[in-house]
Amino acid sequence: MERTFLMLKPDAVQRGLVGEIIARLEKKGLKLVALKMLKVDRALAEEHYREHRGKSFFEPTVQYIMSSPVIAMVWEGKNAVAQARLLMGATNPLNADPGSIRGSYALDISRNVIHGSDSLESAEREISLYFRPEEIFSYPKAGDDWLSE
Repeated sequence: MERTFLMLKPDAVQRGLVGEIIARLEKKGLKLVALKMLKVDRALAEEHYREHRGKSFFEPTVQYIMSSPVIAMVWEGKNAVAQARLLMGATNPLNADPGSIRGSYALDISRNVIHGSDSLESAEREISLYFRPEEIFSYPKAGDDWLSE
């Protein structure tokens, strides 16, 4: 089983979309193994978006992620990274499938409601930024045997 990191951004929290988005991930069959609400400080924001340092959107993105609480989560499942990215939809909501999270709830690339790791390596790095190992739970979930062989 893979693990991936997802973050509901300030716009998702402010718009009251947290429950709906979590429900979509659960209904897909992914298992929530860690969750916390936090206010991201500058050091964490800069580390999270470090690969974008020097780009024109870096500072606005850092400012935005610090503007309001976020929901940090770790999800587990078969092909969790790819499954979550498919559910999220394209980064730019204009290119996101209508039924995806971004296709359903976002209008602008700078306010696209959710962040998700784009690879297993990114997932490991991002999970370690937001969670200590003891904050991530392993548990059997009823019905998992009905999701895949």
